[in-house]
Parts: sequence; structure tokens; C-alpha cells
Amino acid sequence: MSDKKFILVVDDDPDLVESVAMKLESEQYRVEKAYDGVEALEKIKAEKPALLVLDVMMPRKNGYELCDELKKDPQYKDIIVVLLTAVADSVTSTSYTHMDGKTTLADDFIPKPIDLDKLLEIIKDNMEA
Repeated sequence: MSDKKFILVVDDDPDLVESVAMKLESEQYRVEKAYDGVEALEKIKAEKPALLVLDVMMPRKNGYELCDELKKDPQYKDIIVVLLTAVADSVTSTSYTHMDGKTTLADDFIPKPIDLDKLLEIIKDNMEA
């Protein structure tokens, strides 16, 4: 049985992970942290979160890949995925495209730099849906 208040925050920027985790913990969410898609998948298999705050651009396994993998797996498809996207600013300099974002199965998106209050609003909206 997954804990409705359990959130996994995944980003390769430790400062961002820390600030998001602190904000969520202040709202009584239980937070676990991971710093790339491979580590995130290991943690998800160990304990399924209700929601995943997932960065797109990460080493080893990017956010789009992890999101699609989870959404295609019956065991994990109900995890709410909120993608963190800095992609809009760097589309021209990366292999990530807006099309990736449109075809991914994520439940919601928030652009970077992150507005923590907006992120919290998105999380609350999705968790209570």
C-alpha cells in the first residue's frame, strides 16, 4: 500500500532537490531524494511513491525515459509524474525537444527555475484529484 503523502524528488542538482524537499516536508509530505533516473527507478521499486517530481535533463536515464517506462508498467502507471523542464530555454542546445514533452505521458509540468509555491499547488492539485 503506497503512502498518499510519499513523494520522490529526482534531479541532478542537489540544491534544487534539497529546496524542493524542504518545501514539501514543511507541508507534511514524506520525501525521498534521487539524483538521476537510474537511482530513481531503484528507489521506486523499493517503495512506490504517490508522486514523482522528475527533472527532464539528467545523466544515465533522463526524465522522459523514466516517465515513459513507469507509465507503461502496470505496477507503476498510477504514480503521478510532474516533470521539471528547463528545456524551453535550451531546446536549441540539447537533444530534447518540445515534442518529447508533448508525447510523454507525464501528468503535469513545471518550468525551471521552479516557483516552489506553484510546484506545491500542482502537487496538491494532482494528489487530491
